Formats: sequence, C-alpha cells, structure tokens
Amino acid sequence: MNYGYLTTPIGLLKIGADSIGICEVIFCENKTEPESYNPLIEQAKQQLREYFDGKRKEFDLPLHILKGTAFQRLCWDALLKIPYGETRSYYEQAVSIEHAKAVRAVGGANHHNPISIIIPCHRVIAKNGTLCGYGGGLDRKEFLLRLEAGTDHE
Repeated sequence: MNYGYLTTPIGLLKIGADSIGICEVIFCENKTEPESYNPLIEQAKQQLREYFDGKRKEFDLPLHILKGTAFQRLCWDALLKIPYGETRSYYEQAVSIEHAKAVRAVGGANHHNPISIIIPCHRVIAKNGTLCGYGGGLDRKEFLLRLEAGTDHE
C-alpha cells in the first residue's frame, strides 16, 4: 500500500492506495506513514482539490475497499448513490438497503467508512434534519454539506 497526504480546508487527509484502487481516505492529525508515489493517489489528490475548490461534483476513481463486513459494504455502496448536494436520513439509507429497522447499524457502518468524502457518508443526517454522527467531526460534516450546497462555509 502506498500513502500520500493532502492538506484541505478542514484538515489533513491520509490517502492510501494499492495497484487496484483507492483503499482509504481518512482525516489525520499528522503524517503517520511515509509518502510514496502512486498515480492513483495523485489522481485522488487532484480530484479532492477540485472538490474543495467547488469544481468537482463526482469522483472518478477506482476504489478498492479492503475491509468491512457485507452489511458495511452494502451501506457504503448506498452512500455512493446519494447525489452531490443532497442528503438522506439514516432511516432513508436503511430503507434503501432493505433494512429499515437497522438505522443504528447503518450509522455504525457509516462511521467505519474507510474512504471519507469520496464515499460521501457526510451526506447522511438525522431524520429530523439535524447533523449527527460523523467520524471526522460535526464541524467537518457541516463544512462539506455547506460546500456542496454552495453556501458560505466560513
């Protein structure tokens, strides 16, 4: 696995990739792995820069998820179907995967999403419309939703 880092308006992202695809995009406080060249990491960095600049609404990267249960992967696949600038409730996500009673489990799966932003778990909110539950922190979730809504995120 190769690693690279990208400084964003909401913190440092660690990007991991192998020869097949992007394996992880996670927020981190500092560089924990040595950086090494991988063309997929460079593509991810460029696409993430474009996203944060408001110029990209969809990512075009191969993904290679190396961990997660079948249920978690089902949840993460559902996240990829939420369009840019839109949100879904945890309940709506649970219904979309035909597990309407598994709202808390969906939240838990989203919390363990290994490819933040690209697999947009930040687009899932509480049923009453409030922000809740984001592994990267609610301030980051709010920033990302405001960015996608085109509103001032200062």
